[in-house]
Amino acid sequence: MSAAAVAAPAEQREANADATAWLAVAAGSLGAMMATLDISIVNSALPTIQGEIGASGTEGTWIATSYLVAEIVIIPLAAWLSRVFGLRTFLLVAASLFTIFSMLCGIATDLTTMIIGRAGQGITGGALIPTAMTIIATRLPRHQQPVGNALFGVVVILGPLLGPLIGGWLTENVSWHYAFFLNLPVGVILVTLLLVGLPHQKAHLEELANADWFGIIGLALGLGGLTVVLEEGQREQWFESREIIELTILSVLGFASLFVGQFVAKRPVIKLKLLLDRQFGAVALMGVVLGMMLYGTAYVIPQFLAAIADYNALQAGQIVLLSGIPSILLMPFTPILIRKIDIRIAVGFGFLVMAYSCWIDTTLTSEAVGADFVESQLLRGVGTIFGFLFLNQAAIASVPREDAGDAAGLFNAVRNLGGSLALAGIATVQDQRFYFHSRRIEETLPANSEAVQGYLGGLTQALGNTEAALRTLGGTIQREALVMTYNDIFVVLAVLIAVAAPLVLFLRPLPKGPMAAMH
Repeated sequence: MSAAAVAAPAEQREANADATAWLAVAAGSLGAMMATLDISIVNSALPTIQGEIGASGTEGTWIATSYLVAEIVIIPLAAWLSRVFGLRTFLLVAASLFTIFSMLCGIATDLTTMIIGRAGQGITGGALIPTAMTIIATRLPRHQQPVGNALFGVVVILGPLLGPLIGGWLTENVSWHYAFFLNLPVGVILVTLLLVGLPHQKAHLEELANADWFGIIGLALGLGGLTVVLEEGQREQWFESREIIELTILSVLGFASLFVGQFVAKRPVIKLKLLLDRQFGAVALMGVVLGMMLYGTAYVIPQFLAAIADYNALQAGQIVLLSGIPSILLMPFTPILIRKIDIRIAVGFGFLVMAYSCWIDTTLTSEAVGADFVESQLLRGVGTIFGFLFLNQAAIASVPREDAGDAAGLFNAVRNLGGSLALAGIATVQDQRFYFHSRRIEETLPANSEAVQGYLGGLTQALGNTEAALRTLGGTIQREALVMTYNDIFVVLAVLIAVAAPLVLFLRPLPKGPMAAMH
């Protein structure tokens, strides 16, 4: 009897998931959305929060940075912690603590309390993101995993997009406190779904004694240090700062410890050798670029609209959310798309559309408003759906089922790391190119030029004095330089995405049948 004949009955015998399995998937997706939402929901309210708790602008950045650092450290550790404590117990503790830390942030009246709460949110919320993929990989049969991955992908995409809108609306109409209090009812629903949808698993506390402590400590120091360096580097003038130098050394030592753990531990805390697989390695690299695009554009567009078009947080959030419309419209069709379209075509198409959407935004002017982003945002949403969902499916389909947790942790970690790289790169480009464009514009306006003198004379007559006229001219120069700088940022994003697109050639087609991908 042929292998195909044997495989066919096996495929038919694989039963559909029951209701409790789908409740578990819903719980995982809800937890991931809650965690990704809280990355960006605070950004809209950050100026208001800083004012009320008495934090300076530099101190206030730690409200966001503490969350990102804690989250990126815990994400790769989630698979190991799930094995130690059992998946349901681990998620119940994480969801409960996330809700408690959210309440702590909501009642915070000083910077220290807020940073403790945000770090707690990050370390517990970060655990909810990769475990959602683990639930899909372990609770659903292969032929239903595309549906679970579509649900997970859409909520993870919508989380960062809804954050600025919800945070902006709450700040403008209610109070910034409710950006955190919102997690209480969601947390109660999440805990209920976890209790019903996930079976209890026995804890394996003996793994603590045999744990890969080189890897665990290395991950915390390496990723934590690197994230802080990327987030704070530009603000601290990079290696002119003693703190940045020390954190860089700490990060290098951490990654060295992580690599040592790969060779000396019986079971490394995270299997870096998965990156050597052709498919998963390509998925991880594209995940970095995808994270750069997702977090980069979600940061740059509100910044542009606030600085150039004088939009408030709510108005900017509405524009950011536009890219989520294709996600909602395409969601019912994504499981079919995953089954029917070759992953190389889908991801290649998605990346090229994302690159083109960024290229559209390279011709912005000082007259640009939210309407000028509609086309690019809608295209960006289409590209993200094809890129993210197929890569998400490939991340867990390209490894054995027992490695799904490690694959999920790595994929989500590199995506978030891409976001940190994007924010660090944007800060550097913005600082350097703004100075460059300002000087170039000034060079084209010689003081003795008749045109310049005539323009200043008109301004002086209109404003009543020369000082006001000079301030107005200086403001115009800065405004134009800032617009050119944002155009440069979109050029960089477009080029990066286009350069990453050929990595699709390293991908293998996704399995068409439920058993085809089993290892």
